[in-house]
Amino acid sequence: MDSIPEMDITTITTAATSTTLLPASSESSSSQSSSRYENQKRRDWNTFGQYLKNHRPPLALSRCSGAHVLEFLRYLDQFGKTKVHTPICPFYGHPNPPAPCPCPLRQAWGSLDALIGRLRAAFEENGGKPEANPFGARAVRLYLREVRDLQSKARGISYEKKKRKRPPQPPPTLQEQHHHQLHALQSPPPPGATT
Repeated sequence: MDSIPEMDITTITTAATSTTLLPASSESSSSQSSSRYENQKRRDWNTFGQYLKNHRPPLALSRCSGAHVLEFLRYLDQFGKTKVHTPICPFYGHPNPPAPCPCPLRQAWGSLDALIGRLRAAFEENGGKPEANPFGARAVRLYLREVRDLQSKARGISYEKKKRKRPPQPPPTLQEQHHHQLHALQSPPPPGATT
């Protein structure tokens, strides 16, 4: 595996703001949103572009694969702030350890998952074809699942999928209630039912 020169992630992000890997479509450049999500997506895209430029040898986006995305995610771990306990640590599986330990700091699973989502969207917005999107590769999905499971066990935190709240249904109107009652009265009784 080729080595990547070390650099601070904030340096990458700020230095890469003018980097564009693929020509932006006229639609996305004309409707630049200043939302927090859009700004973060642009910074992430530029950071990944800078990573590819600094890769030894430099790597073109068109030659980028899921393996390169995994390499990028592992590279980002050095900037992580989440303590991930090793199985031999006495605090393994404890969400709030009572004392410090020498376990490594990593990128949190939720941060990586959100980052991949933004990069996947940015790839397609910048002209990439969905079927060639390296951020949607099976290897990347499996890696994220593995990180989630490992961190869940190590940190004693369960990552439950949030259920969407359904909008409350309005109570039926009197007319609807009457209709249902009338329908029940008009329906023939099921076979074998006694009246």
